[in-house]
Amino acid sequence: MSKTLKEIAQQLRASDTKVQLIYAFNGTGKTRLSREFKELAAEEIDVNGEDLESSDLARKNVLYYNAFTEDLFFWDNDLNGDEDRKLRIHPNAFTKWVLEEQGQGPTIIDYFQKLTNSNVEPQFSADFSEIYFTKRGDAEHARIKISKGEESNLIWCVFYSLLELIVEELGTAAEKRSTADFNQLKYVFIDDPVSSLDDNHLIELAVDIAKLVKSSSAGLKFIITTHNPLFYNILSNEFNNKLAKDPDAENIEWLYKPANAKKFRLDKKADGTFELALLDRKVPFSYHLHLLSEIRSAISNGQLRKYHFSFLRNIFEKTATFLGHDHWESLLPKAADGNPDPFFNRVLNLSSHSAHAAEEAGEVEARDKNKLEELVGFLSSKYGFWNEPLDVPND
Repeated sequence: MSKTLKEIAQQLRASDTKVQLIYAFNGTGKTRLSREFKELAAEEIDVNGEDLESSDLARKNVLYYNAFTEDLFFWDNDLNGDEDRKLRIHPNAFTKWVLEEQGQGPTIIDYFQKLTNSNVEPQFSADFSEIYFTKRGDAEHARIKISKGEESNLIWCVFYSLLELIVEELGTAAEKRSTADFNQLKYVFIDDPVSSLDDNHLIELAVDIAKLVKSSSAGLKFIITTHNPLFYNILSNEFNNKLAKDPDAENIEWLYKPANAKKFRLDKKADGTFELALLDRKVPFSYHLHLLSEIRSAISNGQLRKYHFSFLRNIFEKTATFLGHDHWESLLPKAADGNPDPFFNRVLNLSSHSAHAAEEAGEVEARDKNKLEELVGFLSSKYGFWNEPLDVPND
């Protein structure tokens, strides 16, 4: 059933699930969803009964990372001198605590360099209001401006260091905590931390996040959104594994079980509403598998349209690339002469390159429908795709 983003945020907030992992294409509304969630969570705070002497941190029940987090950091490009470039930090309670009170500057720098393999060396100013960047080995220590991707990764490292400390605090008995500032924290919303990382570091990042989530206190809930299939799949796989408090104990106490996670796909409808589709816990998400699922569903429901032929061609192209073929047509069924069957080729090409947009929603001839079904069956059996339709129930 279609919903507004606010209604989906309400659904996420009402869930008792430890972690909710959401895949969505870019532009779907992930960042807006994080804002809706933040505003809903803020309504839970008892403003009238709060301690006026409490810190800014103690009055927050949600920690979030999204595009607005990056807005806390802004560049001073030294337009006059063109030498003293620095990244400034807007005053805020979170960076003040993690940098000034907890002294996490060196940890953040180490994590940034580990995550990026960069020769860039960040340096925090004495009052932690600015960050300078130099290149390793530069004897002159010239201050440089880093790329947008490097900047995003550094900001993520600041957030991650903060999150690690919070998880550690909340994992300690309340009377033994070094601060009570996070006792009210209930939610962590992480929106697309992926930026300019190669696959190896992306996998490392996903594993780190999953480990931190699974080891966190039972009262802390996480919502993680991403547009990256690899990042989603690594997190999904990690959340399918248990985590024991002490794996060597005679009676194992589980900190985390796979039932503590739910996986979703967020879709935006043509009318501007949204659908949060529940994904099977054991089914990995990949774009080409999603397309194949859509085609199979259309076949089952008798709703084949011309754009489904484009979907199938896309799957053949991705499969050909994976198998090392120069031309996707070489994967098609063979005719009697040993060459790719020209009829299958024609069907996919004609239906994938309609001259008018209106044709894309047009009816498909029965003969072409039969050929598409035949191709789907051939693709599944010949190249090892799962033969059953992917079960994607609605939540």
